[in-house]
Amino acid sequence: MVIRTDTLRVEREQPHTRTGMALFLRVFSTVLVSLLLSVPLLAQQPTGEANLKLPDLGTVNFLGGIPGSTLLKAGLVVSALGLVFGLIIFNRLKNMAVHSSMREVSELIYETCKTYLATQFKFLVLLECFIAVIIVFYFGFLLQMEAYKVVIILLFSVVGISGSFSVAAFGMRVNTFANSRTAFASLRGKAYPCYDIPLQAGMSIGMLLVSVELLIMLFILLFIPGSLAGSCFIGFAIGESLGAAALRVAGGIFTKIADIVPT
Repeated sequence: MVIRTDTLRVEREQPHTRTGMALFLRVFSTVLVSLLLSVPLLAQQPTGEANLKLPDLGTVNFLGGIPGSTLLKAGLVVSALGLVFGLIIFNRLKNMAVHSSMREVSELIYETCKTYLATQFKFLVLLECFIAVIIVFYFGFLLQMEAYKVVIILLFSVVGISGSFSVAAFGMRVNTFANSRTAFASLRGKAYPCYDIPLQAGMSIGMLLVSVELLIMLFILLFIPGSLAGSCFIGFAIGESLGAAALRVAGGIFTKIADIVPT
């Protein structure tokens, strides 16, 4: 009986082994073919966002003769107004009525938020160093890009990741203000303040986020030479997206806890 059981076990294991070997060979052959097909592409002139060259936007007219640069400057004004709007909502939330005990709880939560942000800042510094090595290797060695363009990509990746961190810090401060004010407003027994206060907090964070990103992108379009705009955009996109992704991994869970505790 024992010999028969072992034999059956061996026979059952053989199909799994064959399936795993077939899967490995399939993946290996796919990777090998992909590498062989990519060799001619590496010999071509590299193209992409980093090699983008923008024309002089002041020579193009829109809306009945308005230069493109004038429209972009108007966009700077609109973005600045959005930034001011977000700060006004922030001050309004800060000055709303709140019970002292609820304020103490929200301030305690914000202290833990600051501890999280300090830890996350150290992590983002390490992440930026790691990404800098990849940027130098990819753009500098693989794509044979000029050294000054690689430096520009690195600098604007720092700008992007710093912008994400700043907006995250602002959002945590606004959330802790709004949570305690919403909890106090709910004691009146009216539903509207419980909806209006969180909505104002969301508008404040959203307007600040959009305004900061638009200001940076409009600054690149207006004041950076067109031949360097692509490097600026790709660096800013790398830093901003990586910073946002890293902060969302733990920050989303952290702020959800902050949302629940005061209420």
